[in-house]
Amino acid sequence: MLKMDSRPAVGNWLDGAATCASAACLIHCLVLPLIIAALPSLAGSIDPGERFHALVLAFAIPTSALALVPGWRASGAAGPLSCGLVGLVLLAIGVAIEGSEVVETSMTVVGSLCLAGAHFANWRLRRAQCLGGDGCPC
Repeated sequence: MLKMDSRPAVGNWLDGAATCASAACLIHCLVLPLIIAALPSLAGSIDPGERFHALVLAFAIPTSALALVPGWRASGAAGPLSCGLVGLVLLAIGVAIEGSEVVETSMTVVGSLCLAGAHFANWRLRRAQCLGGDGCPC
């Protein structure tokens, strides 16, 4: 009986989930303020507060670790892992900064882009290994 390793499939799912989470973060950071500015009557009821950002970061760290570290081990390419770490650090700085909304938003947006790019690159490397004849279940 042929035993198939499900780790690449799980890694692909994690990279996809993390990329979607980064995209949702970008939408939250860029679109939500525009909606709030356009609809002042909703400003008090839509803002999820600073705790939301800490919760999202708490989700991003283990998800990224579970996807990027095995991807690095499998491919040997440190680029996605390094970019992901930079993205997580920028997101953490964005959570930690208080008082300057422009700096907080900038750090969060750049961090989200780095993290999304890292997961996309990790997914592409994983996909290339699958198509290269390794026989992994992508």
